[in-house]
Amino acid sequence: MRIFDPHIHMTSRTTDDYEAMAAAGVRAVVEPAFWLGQPRTSVGSFIDYFDALVGWEPFRAQGFGVRHHCAIALNPKEANDPRCREVLDLIDRYLAKDRVVALGEVGYDSMTPPEDEAFARQLELAERHELPVLVHTPHRDKHAGTLRSLDVVRESGLPPGRVVLDHLNELTVAPVLESGSWAGFSIYPDTKMDERRMVAILREYGTERILVNSAADWGRSDPLKTRRTAEAMLAAGFDDSDVDRVLWQNPVEFYGQSGRLDLGEALEPAAASFQGSSVLRGEPGE
Repeated sequence: MRIFDPHIHMTSRTTDDYEAMAAAGVRAVVEPAFWLGQPRTSVGSFIDYFDALVGWEPFRAQGFGVRHHCAIALNPKEANDPRCREVLDLIDRYLAKDRVVALGEVGYDSMTPPEDEAFARQLELAERHELPVLVHTPHRDKHAGTLRSLDVVRESGLPPGRVVLDHLNELTVAPVLESGSWAGFSIYPDTKMDERRMVAILREYGTERILVNSAADWGRSDPLKTRRTAEAMLAAGFDDSDVDRVLWQNPVEFYGQSGRLDLGEALEPAAASFQGSSVLRGEPGE
């Protein structure tokens, strides 16, 4: 089984997670830029974070045979913080980098005017760079936030097939698929979506333009939820080709629109582990 997790925050995970993911069949990931759990106090912290997403994290993942790509953006939550607004002037240069396969996460947290401005401005950047876009739908008032997000995408002129609206549920999947956009689902232990509900959605709507992710982050989450969803699909009567469609082919098709996916080693056995790595030992000159 091959798995591509299209939304996972590996910055918040350990090398043990990478090892377990590789053993479970995860061969590629996309890590969208997100909130780090506490307020950033300067634009410089974004620069350090973005540099890690395009440099350090791919190296860390490669040690376990996982191909790491990322999406860059000012996330919705921090769009409301005046100290973070200047980062909008820096994103353009990161969107030109090879390992950046999308713009994201953008969208809404509380549906405020600053979020409106940041969302629209960043969609313009995505259009300029011809990149796919990952849209975060709000945790509160999700249905209204999803419809509002679809309106903003429509007004931007971006092709809907280059946009995925994520963190969806049973109430929001229909309008997203009807719009021509992709529908993303985050499988969590307690919140958002679980494997059983995900299988029911796949039965109702099919496997086209559906992305399933673990979105694993700082909170209680599980980077193996993609594998558990695959197992739930098989137990429910889906076949291997259905699983491969949802958990590999779909994310490859969506992010492949960037022209930057590098999956050369994704199906090879995991590379040597980091045990004994001079980089992780912090030796001079590394």
